[in-house]
Amino acid sequence: MWKVRIVAVVLLLIGAGIGWFVVNSEQVGQKFPFRYGLDLAGGSHLLYRADTSKVVSGDVNSAMQSLRDVVEKRVNIFGVSEPLVQVERGGVVGGGENRLIVELPGVTDLSEAVKAIGQTPTLDFRLQKTDETGAQIYEDMGLTGQYLDHATLDFSSGREGTISNQPIIVLTFNPEGAKRFKDITSENVGKVLAIFLDDVIISAPVIQEAIPNGEANITGTFTPDEARELVRNLNFGALPVPIELVSSQTIGASLGEKALTQSVDAGLWGFGLVALFLILWYRLPGVIAVVALSLYVALNLAIFKLIPVTLTTAGLAAFILSIGMAVDANILIFERMKEELKSGKVLGEAIREGFRRAWSSISDSNLSSIITGVILFWLGGTAVIKGFALVFIIGVLVSMFTAVTVTRTLLLALGFGKSTSKAAHFLFGNGLGK
Repeated sequence: MWKVRIVAVVLLLIGAGIGWFVVNSEQVGQKFPFRYGLDLAGGSHLLYRADTSKVVSGDVNSAMQSLRDVVEKRVNIFGVSEPLVQVERGGVVGGGENRLIVELPGVTDLSEAVKAIGQTPTLDFRLQKTDETGAQIYEDMGLTGQYLDHATLDFSSGREGTISNQPIIVLTFNPEGAKRFKDITSENVGKVLAIFLDDVIISAPVIQEAIPNGEANITGTFTPDEARELVRNLNFGALPVPIELVSSQTIGASLGEKALTQSVDAGLWGFGLVALFLILWYRLPGVIAVVALSLYVALNLAIFKLIPVTLTTAGLAAFILSIGMAVDANILIFERMKEELKSGKVLGEAIREGFRRAWSSISDSNLSSIITGVILFWLGGTAVIKGFALVFIIGVLVSMFTAVTVTRTLLLALGFGKSTSKAAHFLFGNGLGK
């Protein structure tokens, strides 16, 4: 029995430590603050129109996904916390346009938000040809910044190994881009393959031979500073398609603060009512359940800080819902304990048997909830759905730990053991009667 009591004390001390961390971690060097979504922290909402007119219809979805990834990468580099970047295709009202939605929590200066997205260059390769009138035209070869892995700056002339003042930008393509570049160069030796940046030709090299290694050199009429800026922008992400800012709006921090306050109030009221029900109906086990539930809340909040999880109103709703899951597990356990006591077992045996019998129901119920959460997270089309699913999964996992491990340990540590006294049976009974 003394071993169980030591474990119980350790759990309570750990719970107190976790609670202290949740309350004070934001003051310790600001290392572990809560992260809030746009609906709670305020911020900027930007809507861009993507020009996919030059993209083959079968590649539009891929191009838009690449656009989303590139813009998200660029925003992350600028240090914007947990941006939401998602693709949206307009219906009848939207004219079938492909749009990009960018939400930047905490950025309430629209000019700063637009600057964070920036004017990322669109890069593509075009083959020079002559039309029927003898004019020079450029044919799109389907090789764009979508297939760019990274860019580097070099001042070497290449062949002689000497150093030149003329900057050379070396482009390295991803595997798909390397394959396309090899096919283009092998089928068009002796022709001009022009490189366009934002629809402006910056280099027009002649293909000397097939290039199988997926690298291309740009030698344009730009200064070293211009070349460095170009390399930086390309590494931030060369957009596969041009975008145009259609609308922008700011969600004030005061609105977000109000939503956060209301969500917290709802959570406190919910926790308080659940705690009152547990204590009044389940008596001493109810008190233990409230302690375990408090540890559950503290542990969840600590995990939200450490991962970190971006909290939105949807995520807070998932957190409150998971509290209900934790209570459900405790109720199953207590009802099984009551049945064991009615069958004539002593308290210690009734506690152990009640947990054993309740475990199969708890595990099955929580497993189905976790599977649902994983499916939502994996297939969720928006960050809101993914955030809800992530918070819900964490909550269910933690609830299983606190309900089965913490509650069980604390109950056994009370030391009733083989007690059959009326007082013990009253404390472990339920309902408003005796």
